[in-house]
Formats: sequence, C-alpha cells, structure tokens
Amino acid sequence: MIWASFNGTAVLKPLNPEDEERALLFAAEILKKGGLVAFPTETVYGLAADALNPAAVENIYKVKRRPPDNPLIIHVAGVEQAVGLVKDIPPEAFLLAENFWPGPLTIVLPKKKLVPDITTAGLSSAAIRVPKHPLAIKLIRTADVPLAAPSANLSGRPSPTTAEHVLEDLAGQIGAVLDGGRCSVGVESTVISFLSSPPALLRPGGVTLEMLESVLKLKVLDLTVEGGGKTYKRIPPPAPGMKYRHYAPRAPLYLVVGDYPLLKKQLVALAEGFLMQGRKVALLLSRESEGICQAPVLRVLGSRKKPRQVAERLFSVLREMDLLEVDVIVAEGFDEKGMGKAVMNRLRKAAAAIIKTEK
Repeated sequence: MIWASFNGTAVLKPLNPEDEERALLFAAEILKKGGLVAFPTETVYGLAADALNPAAVENIYKVKRRPPDNPLIIHVAGVEQAVGLVKDIPPEAFLLAENFWPGPLTIVLPKKKLVPDITTAGLSSAAIRVPKHPLAIKLIRTADVPLAAPSANLSGRPSPTTAEHVLEDLAGQIGAVLDGGRCSVGVESTVISFLSSPPALLRPGGVTLEMLESVLKLKVLDLTVEGGGKTYKRIPPPAPGMKYRHYAPRAPLYLVVGDYPLLKKQLVALAEGFLMQGRKVALLLSRESEGICQAPVLRVLGSRKKPRQVAERLFSVLREMDLLEVDVIVAEGFDEKGMGKAVMNRLRKAAAAIIKTEK
C-alpha cells in the first residue's frame, strides 16, 4: 500500500485491520533504522525514537529544537518492559502502576545502565509510562523497543492532539505520523517521582494529586506550585516541563486568576482595554462566562465544573489562535482542584503575563 505523504512525511491512517498491520510494520521499520515517528497516545501525540539508540534520540532533540537538558519520557508496553529499564522499584510504584497503567501517569525511578544518558538528559533516573491508546501499545510491541517520546511539536508550541497538529510543526522532518484520531485526555501525563520519600508530584496531568494520594494512602509532595520550575536554572530538571516556557501561542496570552466574581470583571476590563487599542482580541472563557464580553474571537473551553473537558480542548484552541492571527489572548483561570490543576499548569506556562485579582 502507498501511504499519503505531506512534504515527505508519510501519513499512516489505517481504516481497517489490514491497513493497521501495514501501518504498524511501516512505522516500526522506521524506528528500527533510527528514524522518528509521531504516534497517538491518550494524552497528546508523541515523537518517538528507539529509547536505547543514542543517535536516534539525538534526532528528537534536533527536530524539536528541544533544550538538551530537558529529559524524555520512555513509553513501554507494560510493567515487565519497565522493570528492564529501572531499578530500586518500591512497592508504592507498583501499586500506582497496577491502578493507573496503561494511562496518563509517568513514574520516575533510578535507571539501569542500558538507558543512554541522552534519553534522560544526563540524569540517573528515567521517566517511564505505559500509554493507553491501543495504537501506541501496538507500535511499541511491533517495534520491540521502548520508545523515547516527548510531545510531537516544536519546543515551546502547544502540544499536538491530532495528526494534523503534528504535520503543522514537523512535516518533512520525520519519517511518518501514525494517525489515531484526536487524543482523549488532551494534556500530557502526570509525573510522579519515587527518588525520595515521600514521593513527589513533578507535573500534574490526567491522574490527579487526589487520585494518587487516595491509592497510596499517604501525602505526596507537590512540586508543581506556581513558580516551582524557576529554581531549575543550572541543573537538568527532573521531569519534562519543569524549566522552560511551554505551550505558548504566537500572540501574548494574559491569564486572569483569582476569585471568580472579581475575575470576570478583570477579564472584561482587560479585553475592552485591548479592544480600545484596536487590537484583534481572543477571549478564552468558561461556559459560565460566555456572555460577559464581546470580542473578535471567542472560544469556550468548557465548564468550570468539568475541568477534564477544558483540558481536552485547551491545546487545540491555543493552536487555533495562531491560525486566526489574533493580536492578544485573554484567558480565564480555573480552580486548581483535581484536573483543574493540570489545566492551570499549562495555562501558566503558556502565559506571557498572569493578572491576579484581589478583593
């Protein structure tokens, strides 16, 4: 079968089981030869290389223009494959794997020597997860190697949740993209580290802090508080996304946070101020705030009561802002509870400025 291609990147979109098998074999062959393949997970699309091939992993950094001190997550097909890459695994880590794998949870543990330093940005630990998307698991098994895979976008851009997003950034620079449709979670995986006691939350995601603590029956140290990443200036951060600005659209994004009634007033004041300057303003709001102000571009991310809905739409909407060529974006902040913590983590990293409302 001849696959469609875009600027030299094969677009593998299987429509039946026979197509799927051919697509997986095609993608696996690229990976075995040291090439790069974008593939779907339940969180975002990943840019995969053989995690044990230093030259292939180096290509990830080059293609993404990714800082070399930003470690990669290794995707495996199951606990057995994970055990071959890491050591000193505490019972609590197995407990989380039992409850949340496959799924949007990455676990950081001391690595074994066979994991190249370039894959972990020189760290003595490795970040491991089992993705939930069926095509992701099948690709890992078909290639028969663990896959180092950050998000399949240029560094700093909003992460891709469709194959089309991948092609916007990386067409012509990677061998293929395996099209598995839109990602269901919409933001990257939760990252928890077992390098110390108590375990530490390094990045919020689809598995919430509350869910982790409920299973572990202990408090997890939260290192995702506002400004936490700013301490990582001269050493490699222990997990992706803790040091550099991420997810940023081209237009400056002003994030308004604080008490909800006051927040709405500040959103209106900020948007109207920009409108009076003659700028093309985009408003990113909750369902509850939809009618508070008129703007050239208005996008509803979802209900304040349903942060998972907001997470699923967030990156797609941020990418749409580039296509619409807006001048400035004014975004509503959400409550930092449950999945809202992951939403706000991404919005803070995307923001050019954060405006706090005060009583």
